[in-house]
Amino acid sequence: MAITFKQALSQKSVYIAALSACLIAVAAFAVLSFLITRDSRKNTEDFARKTFVRKYESVENEFRNIEDYQYLLRALIQKDGLKNYKDYSSVLNDLNKKRNLLAYSWYYYYNSTSGTSESNSSLSYIFKENRHQEKTITLKNNGPGHFKDLLITRKDSLYWMSYDSLILPDKNMLFYGSTVSLDDLHQYFTNVDKSSNTYAYVFTKEGVCITHPEKKYLGKNVFDFTDIKPQDTLCSTTKSGYTEGIATSEYLGVEVTRFIKPLKTDNFDGYTVVNHVNFIIDENVYKVKTYTTYIFLAALFLIVAVFILFQRFANIAHKEKEKIQSEKNLLLIENEKMHKAEVINQLQQLKNNINPHFLFNSLNSLYMLIGIHKENAQKFTMNLSKIYRYLIVPPKENIVPVSQEIQFIQQYMELLKSRFDEEMTFNMIINNEKSLKRRMPYLSLQIVIENAVKHNIATIDQPLEIIIIVEDHGIIVKNTWQPKTESVQGEKFGIDYLNQIYEYFKINSLNISVDGEYFICFLPLLE
Repeated sequence: MAITFKQALSQKSVYIAALSACLIAVAAFAVLSFLITRDSRKNTEDFARKTFVRKYESVENEFRNIEDYQYLLRALIQKDGLKNYKDYSSVLNDLNKKRNLLAYSWYYYYNSTSGTSESNSSLSYIFKENRHQEKTITLKNNGPGHFKDLLITRKDSLYWMSYDSLILPDKNMLFYGSTVSLDDLHQYFTNVDKSSNTYAYVFTKEGVCITHPEKKYLGKNVFDFTDIKPQDTLCSTTKSGYTEGIATSEYLGVEVTRFIKPLKTDNFDGYTVVNHVNFIIDENVYKVKTYTTYIFLAALFLIVAVFILFQRFANIAHKEKEKIQSEKNLLLIENEKMHKAEVINQLQQLKNNINPHFLFNSLNSLYMLIGIHKENAQKFTMNLSKIYRYLIVPPKENIVPVSQEIQFIQQYMELLKSRFDEEMTFNMIINNEKSLKRRMPYLSLQIVIENAVKHNIATIDQPLEIIIIVEDHGIIVKNTWQPKTESVQGEKFGIDYLNQIYEYFKINSLNISVDGEYFICFLPLLE
């Protein structure tokens, strides 16, 4: 037997070692997966930042080209006055087409003497006296460029106009400048970097949107149609010079990484927003996670296979010990069955003792009531039938709800009162209503009360007082302690039965005592 024990102990150690190896492998692969995923996400986020920088630089470069073009136009106009401004405008426009620049120049000349005007742009109507102010938005700028900027809406299109003016000695006025279609401007930014998974837009310091892939947002306030907050533009507080965060694209409706960086030139003060679509990042991370998961599952399968082999060896080593334990368990079950059968037989014996004696006494009381009070006799008969129905059909496990046992004992006390009348008083006190939903041994209250009636004097001079109190964890049954002098048949049979049935349910809190003038029995409740 000692050899078998040592062998079992050795296999148990191997079993624990195999389980420990599985846990360590799982933890190692989990950490590895986390590290690989983190590095992969970091690389893709770095790629998103590089893409943002490239996109920002292309936007900034075009804005500076537009500004350089404005400076060149100003230098030419201010040098020659009215001599060649038409030719300058025409030549610059031809150059722009060849260089793929977006801006085109225009002029508007007003002759104060004749009241006539001349222009090469249909947008110059804004300089007339009856111009439509409601269709223009003024862009504020405190830079050194000194060009004035307007957003003009014409035929469902939006234009960005930068202009300056020249006042001649004869009070004639020459307005000149450049105009950019915002639709063309965004299309230009889109074509500059087609390979990146980003889109950009520009808004002024006041929030007016200059470029956007969604045409309806042009000229609108970005704080109204996006979730950008003013604090997102506080780029001076960041070390990198721009802010970065996760947001929901108002254009695509998906999650994006949003970069915001100031865009400042001599003639423009605003911000560039670059949105990088996150599903590209997540797709790369997902691939890494997938490959790591495959490796993890393969390794885990191997470890589990080894673990199963060790488990089988352990089962073989414990087989003899389990067989012995199984035989012991069978003996314990048989012993428990015999004990249960003994308790049930005692309960049946108790019922056999109760029923005839109780029936004869009840019939005698009924006979007397029929001649005295027919209504009470009818009530007595109904209680008697309910009581015997309760006695004749016992529960399977000899356990009943407390409320059912309380109802039975109240009917039982009604019968006893018809026998003893003034020789007995009964009082029921329920301190905890929740206890009525719990359970207790079948006929336990009847056994205690029958024991009180059997062993105590009950006369008019010495009435027997019985009190039942329902508490949190049990029921207290009290009766006045006035024992009979002569011996009583079957003494302590009911109390012994209660001790055995509570022992059967593994409850040892049954308590019986005499306290002063009262005999007290505490019946614990079951769950």
